[in-house]
Amino acid sequence: MKKKLSQMLAVVVSLLLMLSLTACSSNTTQSASKNQTKKKIGILQVVEHPSLNEIREAIVKELSDKGFKDGENITIDYQNAQGDQSNLKTMAKKFVNGKYDLIIAVATPSAQAVASETKDIPILFASVLDPIGAGVVSNFEKPGGNITGTSNAVSADKVMDLAQKITPNIKKLGTIYNPGESNSAFIIKDLKDYVAKNNITLVEAPITSSAEVQQAASSLVGKVDAILIPNDNTVATAMPTVSQIAIKAKIPVYVTADSLVRDGGLATNGINYTTLGKETADMGVEILNGKKPGDIPVKTMDKMSIYLNKDTANALGITFPEDIVKQAFQIVETQK
Repeated sequence: MKKKLSQMLAVVVSLLLMLSLTACSSNTTQSASKNQTKKKIGILQVVEHPSLNEIREAIVKELSDKGFKDGENITIDYQNAQGDQSNLKTMAKKFVNGKYDLIIAVATPSAQAVASETKDIPILFASVLDPIGAGVVSNFEKPGGNITGTSNAVSADKVMDLAQKITPNIKKLGTIYNPGESNSAFIIKDLKDYVAKNNITLVEAPITSSAEVQQAASSLVGKVDAILIPNDNTVATAMPTVSQIAIKAKIPVYVTADSLVRDGGLATNGINYTTLGKETADMGVEILNGKKPGDIPVKTMDKMSIYLNKDTANALGITFPEDIVKQAFQIVETQK
C-alpha cells in the first residue's frame, strides 16, 4: 500500500512539474512574441527648437492616440543631431543598421541624411519645405520608393501681404537665413520675386551658424523697415536674440512659423505645426499598418493661419488692425 502511494505521489509530482515547465515555456514564447511584434521607430531631428519640437511632440501624441504607444507596441528612439551634419549621418546609419521599422526625419537635413542611407526601410519626413528641390522625392503625388511625408511650404507673398497691412509702406526689408538650407533658399527665391514686384529693396544677412545670428540681426539695424525670417532651422534656434535686437531698434520681425511668433516675432500667416505633426503621424500609421510610403502622396498644409504677438506689438508701439485681430488663430499675450 505504501509503495503504491509513493508511486502515485511520484506521478503527481511529475505531472505538476511538466505543467509548470509548459507554462513557463508558454510565457517565454508569448514574451518573445511580444518583443518580436514591438516595432522600432527612429525619430531623427536636426536640432532642437520650438517649431521642430512641436512637430515631434505632436507626432508622438498622435501615434499614441491612434494606438501606437511608446513602450507598449512600439519603441521610439529619438535622436537630436544638435545641428551637426556628421551627427545626422551617424544617427541615420544607426537606425538603418538597427533595421528599424520606420524612420521619421524631422526637417530637411534629417530627411536628406536618412534618404541617402537606405532605399529599403520606410522613411517618413516632416516639415520638408521643398522635397523635390531637396532631392528627397521626385513627385508629390507618387513619391515611389521608400519615402513620403509632409511639406511645410509657406507663401512669402501671404506673409508680406499681412506685413503690409500691419506696418504699411515697407520700402526696405531685411532677412536672415542660412543659404545652406534648401528650405530657406526656396522661400528667399519666393521673397525676391515679391520684392521685385512691389518695389521693395531686400537687404540680405546670410549666416552659416546660429552663432552668427546676433551679428546678422545687428547689421540690419538702421538699414531696414522690417525683417522677415524664413523657415530656417539655424536662425530659429536663436530667434529670441533676433527678437530682442529688433524690439530694441523698433523693427517689426515677420516670420513663417507659429512658434517663431511665440519666440518674439510680430506676426505670420503660416502653418500650425501641431497640425503638421498630426498629419505626419497619420501617414505613419498607414505605413505601420502595411502601406508602402511610395504609394502615399506627399502632403502639403493647405490652410494658413494668422498668429500675432501682442507683447511684441506693444513693445514696438504697433496696434494690430481690428480685422486682422478677428482673423487671428492665436494671439500671444503674456503682459495684460
